[in-house]
Amino acid sequence: MANLKKIRTRINSIVSTQKITRAMKMVASAKVKKFENKVKASRPFTYELEKMFYRLLHSTTEIDARETNFKEPLNNYPVLLQERKIKTVGLLIMTSNKGLSGAFNANVVRYTIKTIQDYAEKGIKCELFIIGQKGFNALKRLTDDYNFTIEQSYLTFSETPTSSQARLVAADMARSFVNGNIDSMEIITTRFRNMMSYSVEKWDILPLDEIQEDYTKEDNTDMEIEPSLSKVLSEIVPLFISSIIFQAMLESIASELASRMTAMSAACNNADEMIQKLTVEYNKVRQAMITQEITEITAGSASVNK
Repeated sequence: MANLKKIRTRINSIVSTQKITRAMKMVASAKVKKFENKVKASRPFTYELEKMFYRLLHSTTEIDARETNFKEPLNNYPVLLQERKIKTVGLLIMTSNKGLSGAFNANVVRYTIKTIQDYAEKGIKCELFIIGQKGFNALKRLTDDYNFTIEQSYLTFSETPTSSQARLVAADMARSFVNGNIDSMEIITTRFRNMMSYSVEKWDILPLDEIQEDYTKEDNTDMEIEPSLSKVLSEIVPLFISSIIFQAMLESIASELASRMTAMSAACNNADEMIQKLTVEYNKVRQAMITQEITEITAGSASVNK
């Protein structure tokens, strides 16, 4: 009976776990569709904003850096748009606060470490801004092994990204940029492909590079700016940076949910296979015990009849 009880306990345990994984799969399936729609709706706006921003810069003369009375570093467009030699890179890392999402967080952390190593070979240091508890925990343990420090972490963001959260991150990175702590802004995030796949990517924000030409090929028309170039740039630069960060947050959440849905689906299938194998094993042991009991009864009855 001991073996039967042990097998039955394992079956019950797996059934209980399967209920949890099935529920998580259903929740992730419901959420990922919503975020897929958000990602697809946000992409055209982000693209058109970048296009308008690069066209604006392309149609203007040299930016006047004399005006310095900006309320926040994020509005200090003369410093944010200036070219500088890159000695320290500011990397914004997008991870999740929860686990059970397959290799999602591990892939982002692995890509981050590879990027840090590539920059280290060029003599460039990295300052990290980390969104998500899982990424923070993993990278914090590696600070002594690689050439980077954690400048800021965001561990209390809600599961649904907001523009105010993106603005907060943008403000922190802009402050480090203006103060000279970092010389570039980059994002390591995941681009949502579909329900079954995503890819880890690095997005460049600042300083501006040849990407500008890709947005200005279609239209070289000069732009008339009102009320002034300074006013427009002080508003559009923060919007430009925040929108890219917000888009990266949406892509990351959608990818995380897709990865969790896939992982929980695989877990449910594995649970089914284990339950089937244990049920067969349970029946075999039970049948063997019944056969043994019948044999013992038959043998005892034979010995009595002699």
